[in-house]
This record gives sequence, structure tokens and C-alpha cells, in this order.
Amino acid sequence: MNLNAKCKICRRAGVKLFLKGERCMSPKCAMIKKPYPPGQKAKARRVSISEYGKELKEKQKLKNWYNLKETQFRKYVKDILNKKSRKEDASVLLIQKLEKRLDNVIFRLGFAVSRIQARQLLTHKHFLVNGKSNNLPGYQVKKGDQINIRPSSLKKPVFQNLSNNIKKYQAPVWLDLDIKKIQGKVVEEPSLDDAGAPVEMSAIFEYYSK
Repeated sequence: MNLNAKCKICRRAGVKLFLKGERCMSPKCAMIKKPYPPGQKAKARRVSISEYGKELKEKQKLKNWYNLKETQFRKYVKDILNKKSRKEDASVLLIQKLEKRLDNVIFRLGFAVSRIQARQLLTHKHFLVNGKSNNLPGYQVKKGDQINIRPSSLKKPVFQNLSNNIKKYQAPVWLDLDIKKIQGKVVEEPSLDDAGAPVEMSAIFEYYSK
């Protein structure tokens, strides 16, 4: 996916999905320069959308937030719809599944500037989970799991400034980041607030329930 295509996803969603890492935090961000949908002028009249359209938009936002394909995302939602008990909160279960993906954990630890980069680094076998090589983006981490960068990979240009960068980085509370050792550990379950996803979760389940 090229840079312009990533920007169009955010502009279409109407919120920053942080698909381009550091650029999303700069004045160069397309949501600052062009805060309106692609193919539509800034002063164009807003067109109301149907309930189905709203549900679709929320689904697309969360799917792109976690950099997932439709097949992957639908499977997560359907599994929860089929298996959850009445006492369980479907929104929390979904967020926990998405947050505990290994590619997301690497991003949340500050080892990558975006989930897209995290997946790329994973597929090149730069990471270890509990001392063993793991290149599966969708691997579900568990409490107590330890995530490290392969020692030989620390010499790669992509990790050259990582030690300095993470000194000013704050990982979410469900992850413990050891700045000196450049390693992370899962210490508890993630929450909806930890995810910070700008979506209406109920709309996503309504979309897939039809």
C-alpha cells in the first residue's frame, strides 16, 4: 500500500488511524492538510448516510486501525459472536484479541513506528517470544510472555536509534517495557481504554450480526 492510499483511508474514515507512524504526528499529515474525504472538496455539503453505512464505516475504521484484511477481521468478530457468554462484554473480548496480536504488541512497545512496520519486521524474523523466534503477526500473546528483539537484529539500521527513542516512550499499562534491556513483557489483559480506538464498538457487532 503506497503512502497516498494510506492517507486516503484516514481521510475517508474522518479520523487519524496512524498508518504512517511519525508522519501522522507531523504537520505533513493529510488529515491536517486535507481534513475532508478524498475526491470531495473541503466545503462540499455533507451527505447523510444510512445506519448500515455508519456501521460499515465503524467496521472499516477498526479494521484499518489494526491493519487487518477483511477475512482476518471478520473471523475475530464472528468467533466472539458465536462463543461469548451473556456475562462477557463482546467489545472487551474483541479489543483484547486485537491488542494481543504480536504485531500490535511490538507496535505498542515502541519497537516499530506503526503496525504496518511491526508486521514487516516480524516477517523478517527480528523478534523473539520467550526466547524463541516468532514471525507470526497474529500470534496471541499471554500474560507473562516476554518479547525481545533478536540480538543480531539490534545492529540493523531500522533499530539504530531505538534505544534513544524508547527512553521517552510510554507503553500502555498492560505491557511492561524495560528500556535498558529493550524488551517487553505482558503483565495483564488490555482494556478498551488501552486500545484508544476511535470507533463505536456496538456498530461493528451490528454490522456482522445481519
